[in-house]
Amino acid sequence: MFVTVSCMERSLRAARVATYVYFVLCGTLMGAWVVHIPAVEERVGISHATLGGLLVLLGLGAFVGMQVAGPLTDRLGARIVVPASGMLCGAALALPGLARDPWTLAGSLLVFGFCNGCLDVSMNAHAVHVEKAYGRPVMSGFHATFSVGGVLASLVGAGATSAGLNTVTSMAAVGAVGIVIALASARALMPATPAAESTGSVEETEASPAVTRRSTAGRIWILAVLALMVMLCEGAANDWSALHLKDVLGAPASTAAFAYGTFAAAMTIGRLLADRFVARFGSMAILRYGAATAAVGITLVALGPWMWAAFAGWALFGLGLSGCVPQLFSAAGHADPAAAGTNVSRVAGLGYVGMLAGPAVIGWLTHLVALNHAFVLLTLMCVTTAVAAGVLRTGSDRTAQSEMARIGH
Repeated sequence: MFVTVSCMERSLRAARVATYVYFVLCGTLMGAWVVHIPAVEERVGISHATLGGLLVLLGLGAFVGMQVAGPLTDRLGARIVVPASGMLCGAALALPGLARDPWTLAGSLLVFGFCNGCLDVSMNAHAVHVEKAYGRPVMSGFHATFSVGGVLASLVGAGATSAGLNTVTSMAAVGAVGIVIALASARALMPATPAAESTGSVEETEASPAVTRRSTAGRIWILAVLALMVMLCEGAANDWSALHLKDVLGAPASTAAFAYGTFAAAMTIGRLLADRFVARFGSMAILRYGAATAAVGITLVALGPWMWAAFAGWALFGLGLSGCVPQLFSAAGHADPAAAGTNVSRVAGLGYVGMLAGPAVIGWLTHLVALNHAFVLLTLMCVTTAVAAGVLRTGSDRTAQSEMARIGH
């Protein structure tokens, strides 16, 4: 009996480590594309405006990939879909580097986005099953390692450039390593979770299956809308934080660059610490008080006339948002473990739309008001998320949290 339990614990730890690996891999592959954007743009010979339009195809491909991979993960299991998506994503990374005109770049970005979306949703669905098996929150830690992958890609890209490697060689090499890692980590993943193993919630035992399905579907779409708002805020920070310091507060470009760095660092630190706070206070508290903290931070950015206030605001904004998306993804997956992939794909897909729309929405608002005043929209979205955080206390999330607390004690 002891040997069996010990083997199960080792398998679970291996599955958790493998999940970390795939999150790092996903962040690294996407980061490898981002750091090579200037070189690809120059190679293809396109303007910034044309590149911006082509990047929409990357997002479109990712959205479609998420909707395909979610149900596929539920049907075939993460042990098949996650490594397959990782290998395809690694292979597709080389395509933008090979592009020689806008048409081939458009096709390559569509394919790469599709593969990345498949990996993103399937690994998040697997992370939900790992979290359920552990009996305690671990989702935020996985998302933190995605950010680590982006940092790793920056270092690799800088090293490749200094070594004189061309864009095609650099991207192909990273992709090839990614294929090997995706294949080598596959065996450690958890097997498929049969539908019969899913645990019903209180609602499922007291209501008819049709009512339960409608209730769960409604909650999933609420989670998806919250994800859209939270990730819209994140996307806006990615593209407008440095410009805010430069254009509104008059900071030099070298100083303005630290605005995004402050936001990203605070978000990474917050995600590394969030799981401990979720275990103690619950996911609803993290979403509610995290969104409220983000609202305070972005309001400080919008209204503060001093540079130190802006840095403090971006730090609070990143820290507050850090735990929100992992809780929404986790809640979607736990709502129905047998359909974790499908539910995560809906929440992640709409959230990704928000991530892409954020910079554009703020840009459009700058035609009407000053950039810092446009950030008030982000304040309203954070406040709305904080008010709606109670959705995490209903249905299967409540059951999942009680199971985690019971196992943890």
